[in-house]
Amino acid sequence: MDDDLNARTRRATITWMHRWSPRLLSFRIERDPGFRFVPGQFARLGLLKENGAPVWRAYSMTSASWDDFLEFYSIVVPDGEFTSRLEKLGVGDTLMIEKAANGFFTTNRFADGRDLWMFGTGTGLAPYLSILQDETTWQRFERLILVHGARVGADLAYRDEIAALRHHPLWAEHGHKLIYQPVATREAVPGALQARIPELIGDGGLEAALDIPFTDAASRFMICGSPDMVRDTHKALMARGFRLSRLAAPGHIAVENAW
Repeated sequence: MDDDLNARTRRATITWMHRWSPRLLSFRIERDPGFRFVPGQFARLGLLKENGAPVWRAYSMTSASWDDFLEFYSIVVPDGEFTSRLEKLGVGDTLMIEKAANGFFTTNRFADGRDLWMFGTGTGLAPYLSILQDETTWQRFERLILVHGARVGADLAYRDEIAALRHHPLWAEHGHKLIYQPVATREAVPGALQARIPELIGDGGLEAALDIPFTDAASRFMICGSPDMVRDTHKALMARGFRLSRLAAPGHIAVENAW
């Protein structure tokens, strides 16, 4: 690697890996004490190809900002330049990480509201797992509504971990605020709605199922997932009169593509 790359990156050892399904895995790496991030931000991870050239991908942290490790959630893309190499690694192997976190998909994008809606599909769940391990999130909002969509029930990862968040000692008194709504598009799953998230927003089905209406004053929306899901969900909310939140003009909606 050239000197500039060496200055911006470090090598980190994989300390844990977990397969949720043939398509989905989570992994942890060592965290440098100097690495800081705001929940919702991402890190750029790198692996070397056979010719020595690096392949980089952005991954949102799923871990808490105070954990002594960094955890990530990944889909395995068949023949993907990065993930086809990643899935062959194990505990003790190393990868590269840039020394600075990036991104603006954070709750400080919003003016205060009552309800924080977190829409995610697939690995778009990742930033919300970190956001929900931030004590200020639990203090700031009255309801934390996590809507996770996948094709089949086996891809609805982290369900036990999400349930356990309600009982974390740092915010257990606020645990009742978390509402988790799974969504599966290709099969019936107990407790899950069966439609695409944009459709559930457009026809009012999500609000009806949870008995929580969208309102200008109360609702703040975060959207993370495939580009199609992000685009269609954003459009569905815009059609309802909600607007994108910008740093200079806080609004209702923040978006991020998971790939």
